[in-house]
Amino acid sequence: MSTSSEVIELNPYTSEETLDYSNYTDIAALLSGDLPPAPTPVYGIRDDGRGLFYADQVNLVFGDPEGGKTWVALATATEDLRPGMNGRVLVMDLDHNGAGPTVTRLLALGADREALADPTRFLYVEPEDRLHALTVVADMQSWKPTVVVVDSLGELIPLFGSSSNSADDFTTVHSKILKPLAKAGACVLVIDHLSKGSDSRTFGPGGTSAKRRAVGGVSLRVRVKDAFTPGKGGSAYLSVNKDRHGGLREHCPTGDREPLAGTFELRPFEDGVLEAIIRAARDGESAPTDFGINGADPQRLADDVSALDALDPPPSSQRDVCARMSWGGNRAAEALRAWRDSKRE
Repeated sequence: MSTSSEVIELNPYTSEETLDYSNYTDIAALLSGDLPPAPTPVYGIRDDGRGLFYADQVNLVFGDPEGGKTWVALATATEDLRPGMNGRVLVMDLDHNGAGPTVTRLLALGADREALADPTRFLYVEPEDRLHALTVVADMQSWKPTVVVVDSLGELIPLFGSSSNSADDFTTVHSKILKPLAKAGACVLVIDHLSKGSDSRTFGPGGTSAKRRAVGGVSLRVRVKDAFTPGKGGSAYLSVNKDRHGGLREHCPTGDREPLAGTFELRPFEDGVLEAIIRAARDGESAPTDFGINGADPQRLADDVSALDALDPPPSSQRDVCARMSWGGNRAAEALRAWRDSKRE
């Protein structure tokens, strides 16, 4: 049986004399100099010069399908890909939007063609499995991206054989993928979807509440104002669902639980060029408070089904539809499902 003296010898932390203070933050040194400033958002620049998203943090962009989430994320990434900039952007596409459509969008938003063609400035990847995703994250520790777009969280979690409703499963994915990307110095923009339940939609994205707790930057709700239509543009309300550091919320109108950060507008010009503007919310301005499900446009869905019916050979998968129709993953999945249902009738 061990004596008390033997226990002390085996556990050096039971004595103040043997405690290793280098394992702890030196608060005295911190207080002797200038305290570090609070983080401020520096990406997703509004027309007043203020940013929406934080560097070195995981930021969440969520909303209904075809609501403009991916446009907001890619427009933000384009800020570091314009001529004269030297940022590095990674797009991790798990929604199978496709390299072609993604690059086409970035070019339309003003990304420099030479930057997109330079693998030291821009990387695009569709992870095939968990190992592939982990390899990408390991590469980013030396590549040092400034902006990472992860589209979408709903496809990333199943890649690990996990459930969106499990806090433990999400925490595993966050610690292995999202957090390391932020620690590599990136403004991580994670795209996520709203749940179907009317009550839970009020609070944020679908699945476990651990998603919201894990956001170290801002969680932004995107809601359509004017539907995004090819050749015509569109617009969306951007509301602050969570802002851990308060750097965005302090520059938004007060009074609402989810204050309006601004309005994202996409305007088309000739030759496929698009102008993306984030208009800062004015005092007293707010977004609609209805968090109901945005129903799909029946006519658009019918047109999409007709378009798939005309394909030869017929569509085989969501990825196939994305590649051949240049549609986003959600639109492709919705149309493919409706097309298959029509064939069973």
